[in-house]
Parts: sequence; structure tokens; C-alpha cells
Amino acid sequence: MPQQPKPTLVQQSESGVTFKVRVQPQASRNQVDGISGDKLRLRVTAPPQDGKANLAVISLLAETLGVPKTRLRIIRGHGSREKTVQVSLITPDDVERAFKAFHD
Repeated sequence: MPQQPKPTLVQQSESGVTFKVRVQPQASRNQVDGISGDKLRLRVTAPPQDGKANLAVISLLAETLGVPKTRLRIIRGHGSREKTVQVSLITPDDVERAFKAFHD
């Protein structure tokens, strides 16, 4: 049986890269929880109210990628657990390298 191609986590965009995340708000701690299919799984302690969980997502990803928070923005899914995040001035290889430890 032929192998299925591995889903691509990171997509190149005009000003950097985009990728999808699945967020669990009100978790016991802030952490990257792994990769499932084409999404990065995140846990954040912040509640999903008034954008607090979104800010926690940006902070966690900035720390994980080693970039300033100002380079990240949520471009889709502000009120949803499933989000698309854009990171400017970074290559897909840099992001894949940072997330490599979280592959299942």
C-alpha cells in the first residue's frame, strides 16, 4: 500500500510563514503539546475571554520560535480553538526546526 504524503505544517506566505494551531484554553500550563496532522497543538492557561487566550498563544509561540511577539499575528480563528498564525521575517525551515522536537 503506498504511503500517504505527510501533511505540511508550515506554508510560505508573502511576508513569512503561516501555520495552523489547535488551542486548549484554561489548561494547567502553557506548552506546545505536539503536532497532529497539519496542526500544532497548544495548551494555554488563559481563559478564552476578551482575547486573553489569543495573547497567550502569541506569547507561547514567540518564546518557542525565539522571535519577538510583534512578528506574530493570528490571521484566522480569533474566536475559535482552530487558528491560523502568521510569522513574519522567518523561513519555513526555521519554523520546522523549532517544532521538530514536538513531532509525534
